Amino acid sequence: MSFRSLGAFLVRRRRWVLVAALIFFIGAGAYGGDVAKSLTTGGFNQESAESTQALRYLDETLGQGTPNVVLLVTSERPGVTVDDPTVVAAGTAVTNELAGVEHMTQAQSYWTLGSAPPLRSTEGDSALVFGHLDGNDDEVSERIDAVVERFDRADDVVAVKVGGQAAAYREVGTTIEHDLRIAEMIALPITLLVLVFVFRSVVAALLPLLGGAFAIVGTFVVLKLLAQVTSVSIFSLNLTTALGLGLAIDYSLFVVSRYREERANGLEPHDAVIATVSTAGRSVLFSGLTVAVSLSALLLFPLPFLKSFAYAGIPVVAMAVIGSVLVLPSLIAVLGDRVNALSIGHRATVQPNLTQSFWYRSAKRVMRRPGIVAVAATALLLVLALPFLRIAMGLPDDRVLPADASSREVGDAIRDDYDSNEAFGLTVVLPGSQVADADLDRYAVALSATPDVARVDARTGIYIKGKLALPAGPLTERFNTTEGEWISVVPAVEPVSSAGEQLAHAVRAVPAPAAERLVGGFSAELVDTKDGIFSKLPWALGFIAVATFVLLLLSFGSVLVAAKAIVLNTLSLTATFGAMVWIFQDGHFADALNFTPTGMLDLTTPLLMFCIAFGMSMDYEVFLISRIKEEHDRTGDNDESVAIGLARCGRIITAAAATIAVVFVAFASSQITFIKLFGIGLALAVVMDATIIRATLVPAFMKLAGSANWWTPAWLQRVIDRVGLSEVESPAETTGSVLSGPSAPLRPADASTAADLTLAEPASVVDLDGASYRPAEGVSSNGDRPEPAVPGGSS
Repeated sequence: MSFRSLGAFLVRRRRWVLVAALIFFIGAGAYGGDVAKSLTTGGFNQESAESTQALRYLDETLGQGTPNVVLLVTSERPGVTVDDPTVVAAGTAVTNELAGVEHMTQAQSYWTLGSAPPLRSTEGDSALVFGHLDGNDDEVSERIDAVVERFDRADDVVAVKVGGQAAAYREVGTTIEHDLRIAEMIALPITLLVLVFVFRSVVAALLPLLGGAFAIVGTFVVLKLLAQVTSVSIFSLNLTTALGLGLAIDYSLFVVSRYREERANGLEPHDAVIATVSTAGRSVLFSGLTVAVSLSALLLFPLPFLKSFAYAGIPVVAMAVIGSVLVLPSLIAVLGDRVNALSIGHRATVQPNLTQSFWYRSAKRVMRRPGIVAVAATALLLVLALPFLRIAMGLPDDRVLPADASSREVGDAIRDDYDSNEAFGLTVVLPGSQVADADLDRYAVALSATPDVARVDARTGIYIKGKLALPAGPLTERFNTTEGEWISVVPAVEPVSSAGEQLAHAVRAVPAPAAERLVGGFSAELVDTKDGIFSKLPWALGFIAVATFVLLLLSFGSVLVAAKAIVLNTLSLTATFGAMVWIFQDGHFADALNFTPTGMLDLTTPLLMFCIAFGMSMDYEVFLISRIKEEHDRTGDNDESVAIGLARCGRIITAAAATIAVVFVAFASSQITFIKLFGIGLALAVVMDATIIRATLVPAFMKLAGSANWWTPAWLQRVIDRVGLSEVESPAETTGSVLSGPSAPLRPADASTAADLTLAEPASVVDLDGASYRPAEGVSSNGDRPEPAVPGGSS
């Protein structure tokens, strides 16, 4: 079925389509409304990674899970240290109380381990209690709430604060949930105001929001079904909301604007719907395919967390396309000109003179000096991209939280007041091995002599700087196991840092006295995660580039246009990442944006940003080039087609970029650093693409390329024609009406404006669900203007 036939079908069956959509929406809301209960808070570890295997063996076989709960116990009396009898009694009581918590498999502290010096602050006014809360990621996330509620307290003797990995992850999750509600409250009314300003009609402005709701609720159903068979991160809901609303805004803008344009050109409402589906509808489909291709690359990465965003992204794109290509045209067919109801201000009802528009004049100015503009814009993007050369990536820790968060305060205290980071040490596991004391002693000595190791704890004693500091005793009883050996390596550097990575590599390089050796812990997890992601990154980037190139080639039939789009998008995104390095990695505007720079960017966020922003950029590329090609197919004039194409959709692209930027900028209100990075980065990428790329570089490069813009080798053109995805349709489709059948003879096309194309004779009366009308004179009853053959070349 061609898009023209689809448009005619939607007009004839518009009420049935709307009823089906409404039934689906209600059913999807009823079934998928509680999707969050089926999703996981985990998914950050690779199941096959060495660090994951080490912690799994330690927990499941040796029963010695690493500490994920840390209590910071501080003396409340000035000058009284943690060795004061009253504080000792209080600290011991807190430790015993923690040990009695359900699912708490371990609980040890400075006081129960014989006043172990590493667990006492340098000032002596605080000490640490460690515990391991058993369970998977979701169970730990639920169970830590009771621990925080019970132990975050103070009395006359001591104050207790809860920190550690479990508390930090839970606090990050709850903070994001709260912040996103605030962001939605900020973004939705502002977005509606922007849409009202763009459409000059309340009814038209509400259509994108309805489309967003349809896409979001439909995706909830898919996520709930997927969660029954695989791990899906709860954070995928954030992408569902943002992308569903953003794409619905983009697509609705183009569909409604095209409908209004066709009406201004003289088409009757139903014919205008058909023309809209056959033009804007086709572009929306190809745009959705490019976005889905970009997001599907996330399936190649080993982290379930990243895969989850593909699970959410692909269906939300599909739902947005369905809503914009099927449901929205049907709704417009019912509303007709009432789509402009509740108008605000003056809205032109006839097609404006495009040659007087800002975008037409802007394109003409660019094309008068295309070389200078191209060099200047490219130089600007390259300057912005320079910081990207020194990007450093890591994993998030408690420092992504605001400074007054409980787990952040505990983490800062450990970093500032303690000589070593006990809670984030490396764990060395020798599965199934019972190593002789002498061999284990030599191994522990070698590990403790490794640079940046503060201490090594093993069954045979405690080692510092290559020497046995304390023999085996109460402090080392936890290492006595029968299923294998394990050793704790306490770092003297920040675990989640480049120094922590080097430490993990160094520990793994020390020869072990066993056939198998596994190293886990935060630093090892960082190494494994980066290795897993970077090993797949070339494949993911290659997949995005090749698949996008093929889609653009099939859509536009031009090798150069497809290649140019990929190059310009990559240049724009590199500049965006350079700006993000300068802000979030280097810490510029840290006070204004209220975040703590760590010298690293979260490893997964730039990947998500790239896939989303690349797809969104291709969104605008498809819409702009579609209009340019439509003009070029009609006139064969390269310069004029670029100017007219930009004049027709420049304002729409700008409006779409502005509205979706509002959605993303609202994320900057979050208190979590990587959410700020995500929101600001995507907003900048969208705005940069809609301005520097679409308004300057695209017309400049298309002017420089000239007739080569639409060149395709003959053999490749035959393949494209055979596939049948080109924007140009067959003569039968162009001259005949799907609804009425007969075609009218054409008179030669006037190349001045699309609105001047006419037919020699009016077409016959069309009957649509009993409503008869005669199409406006000067247009065909199928809603399309005649398209002459393209002079001198392929399309």
